[in-house]
Amino acid sequence: MQLNLNKPICFFDLETTGINVASDRIVEISILKVFPNGNKESYTWRVNPEMPIPKQASDIHGITNEMVANEPTFNELAPKVFQLIKDSDLGGFNSNRFDIPLLAEEMLRAEIDFDMKKAQSVDVQTIFHKMEKRTLEAAYKFYCDKSLENAHSAEADTLATYEVLKAQLARYDELENDVNFLAEFSSHREFADFAGFIGYNKDGEEIFTFGKHKGVLVEEILEKEPGYFGWLLNADFPLYTKKVLTRVKVRKFNNKL
Repeated sequence: MQLNLNKPICFFDLETTGINVASDRIVEISILKVFPNGNKESYTWRVNPEMPIPKQASDIHGITNEMVANEPTFNELAPKVFQLIKDSDLGGFNSNRFDIPLLAEEMLRAEIDFDMKKAQSVDVQTIFHKMEKRTLEAAYKFYCDKSLENAHSAEADTLATYEVLKAQLARYDELENDVNFLAEFSSHREFADFAGFIGYNKDGEEIFTFGKHKGVLVEEILEKEPGYFGWLLNADFPLYTKKVLTRVKVRKFNNKL
């Protein structure tokens, strides 16, 4: 089955130093770009994370400090990655909760204005969990009747994710071969930021989803408590969350002019 696409979609997978979106780094990235006509391009890069790779992470993906010592940093790779994905929707396995937020952090550190406003994201894991409640290896075996060799290799996981999505579309009549539908189906909740600290109320206005101001309008708090904005910017929140907060503050200021 060929995906019904209006624009390219980039399936991607990251291997990282850990699972903290705000502080961990990419050590390998693999991207499979699928075009509306069915053509595909595939790229895989090892990345020097500029920090030690913990043994527990290396034990999972097999990438050690020695293996990435002479590889490019993400700052060096970021322009190539951005050129590849900037015109595309994104797809992955657990990508909405981990890969996209972490990629956004790395892009912002590289001073590239990464934003998902014009892109959809299809999380194949969410579709799988809603339909069957299993893991990528099990999904690959269940949908494609294949064993996933080299699991936790970014390239193998990326290719498996692409094949699983096509098999899901073939298996479930209720799934539409349309990226907009798949993005909505595979999303858990609608957030203004990737990490879920800023959500929306029923009127589409940004609200805090945590702490003492949970459920309160971001604009209201930023106006009443300007010191809270400063604390948020200096605290250990993801860069993308800080970007959203700054955007809300600037919008509020411009509306007053």
